[in-house]
Amino acid sequence: MGKLLSAYLMPHPPIIVHEVGHGEENKIQKTIDSLNKVSQNIKVQDPNTIIVISPHAYVFRDAVSIDFQEHLNGDLSQFGAYSVKMEYDNDLNLAKSIVNNTKEQGIPIAEIDNKMIKKFHLSKELDHGTIVPLYFVKKHSENFKLIRMSYGFLSFEELYEFGMAIAKSIRDSDKNVTFIASGDLSHKLTQDSPNGYTPNGKVFDELILNLLKDMKIKEIIGMDKALIEDAAECGFRSICVMLGVLDGYKVKADILSHEGPFGVGYGVAEFIPENYTGKSLLEDLYKIKKEKMNVIREKEDSYVKLARESLEYYLKNGKRMDKPIDLPEEMLNRRAGVFVSLHKDGELRGCIGTIYPQGKDIADEIIRNAISAGIDDPRFYPVELDELDDIVYSVDVLTEPEPITSKEELDPKKYGVIVKSGYRSGVLLPDLDGVNTIDEQISIALKKAGINPNEKYSLERFEVVRHK
Repeated sequence: MGKLLSAYLMPHPPIIVHEVGHGEENKIQKTIDSLNKVSQNIKVQDPNTIIVISPHAYVFRDAVSIDFQEHLNGDLSQFGAYSVKMEYDNDLNLAKSIVNNTKEQGIPIAEIDNKMIKKFHLSKELDHGTIVPLYFVKKHSENFKLIRMSYGFLSFEELYEFGMAIAKSIRDSDKNVTFIASGDLSHKLTQDSPNGYTPNGKVFDELILNLLKDMKIKEIIGMDKALIEDAAECGFRSICVMLGVLDGYKVKADILSHEGPFGVGYGVAEFIPENYTGKSLLEDLYKIKKEKMNVIREKEDSYVKLARESLEYYLKNGKRMDKPIDLPEEMLNRRAGVFVSLHKDGELRGCIGTIYPQGKDIADEIIRNAISAGIDDPRFYPVELDELDDIVYSVDVLTEPEPITSKEELDPKKYGVIVKSGYRSGVLLPDLDGVNTIDEQISIALKKAGINPNEKYSLERFEVVRHK
């Protein structure tokens, strides 16, 4: 019977590697000291296999992934450290078991073999999210096999369940295994951060580490998604998988360090499973999620309810629903542009809208655009019936756009923006998570329109009444 020896949260800034930092790494000495301690502990544990989940490996929107190359190798040459190289044998037997258990749970998983790498022009090399943690492990341990994987943009509960599938495979094997959740915390800790600044960066870092210290798993999986997104982290989903790996264990958790002198939070933590009780939190996690969704449904106004019922009816019956007659007067007597947005597990799942009205009234506009958001948004595959219970809807009713002569007349929280150049145009709604400046707003709209920022283009603005 296999054994889960330990799990670690480890950051992956390339600058922490001496051959990259050339002395700059001394500014994060606490992190270095903690990673060296982790390395020494792993040496004592002497795992047969180390599993690393990295945000910079093969990341897909709709599936987790696992690397099936026979030999896993890479270096830090892209950061100028040509001498930092590593190569490990892949533990293919354990990897296959993980795939089988993951599929049994109904979680989509991509097996990245040489055929897939060639087909999709993927890199064969290990990423820095894997190499940097192993740089420290390698100081004291070499004799282990490696499994590299990455999360997908699935729900936090599904990622937790993926971790449980990994843990089951470990217990069913004859391997002693260490699990490393590679990931940095907020990338917006300071005013000089390359990703910008938000006070929520510090809030996120302190909250997640405090919750990890006390192993408050329900609170972690149920964290505010807007806070997570605003913090611009890359480690939260790795943490969700790690917590699933630890599901059913009594765990001794130790936060070894946290600092962020470069504007990015680096947290190091150790988790030692002391005994396996078999008592899983998964059912509770899904129950909490369902209760939250029930609250959202109860708070829906007429606009949002109509959008939801329109898409649900279409997917179940293959045709548009008749317009309800008991709608508010404004929805039946007024015309306006409308955007309908769909979110699933905090991620955009579809958004279609009209700047100028196309239907007879607002209700007609909502019905039309709700269906289109679900099945016609080219960025996503069509929404399926089994997703409907997890979809959160919002409806934006637009004012008539007005031309402006300067970007100073914009405010990303108050106004949406339309950019135009010839036949090309791009639209961005106001008050979107992660869009905090006028320049960010214009840049995204230009990108959507395929307009080069150096081209001549016009600007228009509009306001919305948002129903959610």
